[in-house]
Amino acid sequence: MYIIAGLGNPGLKYKNTRHNVGWAAVDALAEETGAHFNKKRFDSKIAECRIAGQRAVLLKPLTYMNLSGRAVRAAAAYYKVPPENIIVIYDDVDLPIGRIRIRGRGSAGTHNGMRSVVGETGSEEMARIRIGIGKNPPYMDLAAYVLAKLKGPEKAALQKSEEDAAQAAVLIVGSGIAAAQQKYN
Repeated sequence: MYIIAGLGNPGLKYKNTRHNVGWAAVDALAEETGAHFNKKRFDSKIAECRIAGQRAVLLKPLTYMNLSGRAVRAAAAYYKVPPENIIVIYDDVDLPIGRIRIRGRGSAGTHNGMRSVVGETGSEEMARIRIGIGKNPPYMDLAAYVLAKLKGPEKAALQKSEEDAAQAAVLIVGSGIAAAQQKYN
């Protein structure tokens, strides 16, 4: 069994922002698998589906980004999913817009949501799919940048990378992390 968590913030004010690309990627995955976010558990919206013959829980934490680890930990404990079967999808200001980068393990880096996931689960062994949102301009505060609404070509580029991230998660479940890295990194 797998948990695929898309990090983001709840509420309409955060919809279509850079910080919610993880949620959008999990939404794309739900659409592809026919899953519906019709349950609330573990301070999250959840949807259950099958991916490459495996049971999977799609998770959208409702805890706000910086506390996402609480939801991931609770779901992993309930379903008895080990860290190596958790995939976390989130935004990354250090990658250009539209790029995705896949890692099988490692530190949380500077991302507070991923830092929460690592801290709460006590493990760095989960896969992560980072979606590039580009660096904030020097005149703009980082928080304002990641929470700004997406428009025009930037929105289109990020929508494509959200779909790619969803496909990368499918590939990780079906063929392993190396196959996904080879195709998308």
